[in-house]
Amino acid sequence: MEKLTVPSRWYRLIPIAFITYSLAYLDRANFSFGTAGGMTEDLGIDQGTSSLLSSLFFLGYFFFQIPGTIYAVQRSAKKLIFWSLILWGSLATATGMIRDVNVLIVIRFMLGIVESAVMPAMIILLSRWFTKGERSRANTFLILGNPATILWMSILSGYLIDAVGWRWMFILEGLPAIVWAFIWWRIVDDTPEGAAWLTSDDKAKLQHALEQEQQNIKPVKNYADAFRSRVVILLSLQYALWSVGVYGFVMWLPSIIKSAPSMDIVKTGWLSAVPYVFAILGMLAASHYSDKLQRRKEFVWPCLLVGAIAFYGSHLAGSNNFWLSFVLLTIAGAAMYAPYGPFFAMITEALPKHVAGGAVALINSFGALGSFVGAYMVGYLNSTTGGFGASYNFMASALLLSAALTIMAVGDNSRTRKNEGKV
Repeated sequence: MEKLTVPSRWYRLIPIAFITYSLAYLDRANFSFGTAGGMTEDLGIDQGTSSLLSSLFFLGYFFFQIPGTIYAVQRSAKKLIFWSLILWGSLATATGMIRDVNVLIVIRFMLGIVESAVMPAMIILLSRWFTKGERSRANTFLILGNPATILWMSILSGYLIDAVGWRWMFILEGLPAIVWAFIWWRIVDDTPEGAAWLTSDDKAKLQHALEQEQQNIKPVKNYADAFRSRVVILLSLQYALWSVGVYGFVMWLPSIIKSAPSMDIVKTGWLSAVPYVFAILGMLAASHYSDKLQRRKEFVWPCLLVGAIAFYGSHLAGSNNFWLSFVLLTIAGAAMYAPYGPFFAMITEALPKHVAGGAVALINSFGALGSFVGAYMVGYLNSTTGGFGASYNFMASALLLSAALTIMAVGDNSRTRKNEGKV
């Protein structure tokens, strides 16, 4: 196929996607800092309720993801994300104003509902703009909003809580999403056909490249057939187990670090940011070589295996060896994040576009269920055992099973055809 160049997509769409997903992640992950920064004491939240609140977001995320994504596929991802930005920014800001734990429970659940379709909608949006040879990198730049946001959010939130308290942290970190919604609406287009900033020739070439890709994908009649397919079922289970490790880590890392002797909230913020520096480097490397070699599976399961080994190593290190345990946690965090780009490219390349959006939503909703279990169980194990060893073993076991399911789900045909051009 003729090699094409449409570079304007990268510098127009990728920064917008990155910032949008960053804001979504900011407003879900800063809860862990509110918990470590005095919210539980001020609102009288016990350990059981704290674990529930940390995980409740993902329950709303699980139940409403597929309907929202189908709307994005059939109607408009642009419109869905516009209203989601406004609503999740409002809910995140309201978190800093509440006085009643019951209201906080409702807010956390509603925040999950509002954000539920954003990530799969963005994956589908990017699949309409970037070809198979670019898709792992495009997905990675989107999902980089996750570790990159936690990196600077960890530092900023620590300083904000220290300076103005946890309430103002939520308010100041929630408002930007509302403002950003209007920037998103002005800049983003659902498809290349509606983009005034592309030439007619570029639109035609890009559309031709994307249509050629679809001809190489095995036909799937409808969503029901897609959801019953072996690859979707196994990847749903795989992603649920993977997310147990990721969100057990994300939601409880600040509390784990803050429990160390002589550790204040500012130091906690700085140390909590370290794993995400390496996560970003891992994601960039994995996506680059996955696209270059046109292989996906081989950049997913080995990373998950490394994460499992690192978590188990943290258990062996024990609480008396904080720095060794912290280094191993950093390795685990980086290893869990590295495969995201190849993983989501693998899904959209295995299914035709009319069902790929629903499949991404189903797989991501199982990820949300795993996130709920991970966030809840890690908090529960930490509180009931009085240490972190049991939760490290729990996350290690989940990642080990996830690595095995990746190998089972995708065969040797995960290698995409090298004769497809680059746009």
